[in-house]
Amino acid sequence: MIISFLNQKGGVGKTTLAVNTAARLARSGHKVLLIDADPQQTSAQWASLRETTPFVVASLPRPKMARDAMAMAADYTHTIIDGPARGKDIAHSVVIASDLVVIPIEPGGPSLWAATETIEAVNNGRALKEQLEAVFLVSRKQANTVIGREAKAYAADAGIQILRTEIQNRVAFAEALTAGRTIFEWAAKSEAAKDIERLVKELLRYGEHENIRGPEKARQAADA
Repeated sequence: MIISFLNQKGGVGKTTLAVNTAARLARSGHKVLLIDADPQQTSAQWASLRETTPFVVASLPRPKMARDAMAMAADYTHTIIDGPARGKDIAHSVVIASDLVVIPIEPGGPSLWAATETIEAVNNGRALKEQLEAVFLVSRKQANTVIGREAKAYAADAGIQILRTEIQNRVAFAEALTAGRTIFEWAAKSEAAKDIERLVKELLRYGEHENIRGPEKARQAADA
């Protein structure tokens, strides 16, 4: 599967989610690729803090990256894409390259409003890839709070499911990323690590029924 984390608002935890999802998949013995498609290159900067990484990290922060991303992904069990906070052209390519688009949202207005552009890209992508999946993920949630009625209504109106897993706003995530570590290297038994465990388990359910696209259809989608 090619799984992307994408929202046009920065600061919703896309890089944290991408790095640690890739790390959890790699810990299971999968061959994993992380593509940094964000011009800010935060995932690539994280990788530069290390001598080696538990998965391969590649940079493709440019429009029309879908064809290259899909070609690279063919050599891996799973590919994770860290999407851009800005840039419609790159976001469109990220969607086209993906089998599953995960849209991180915070339980508040700004990230929901910014998600509108991502939903538009997903809807455009579905015109080319009918089996393209998209889900909302509550991210950076404050402890002991519940997701607001506004977010649930927004998801219902968009016709996009909200994952049951919710990622709490935990200090350990920031500490690990700053240190150039995954959450499993930094605090393997922490609640933050458990959050990612639950997330990956839920995401993999979307891969139980393989999204099959013919080579020509995939090329047409990548060039669109």
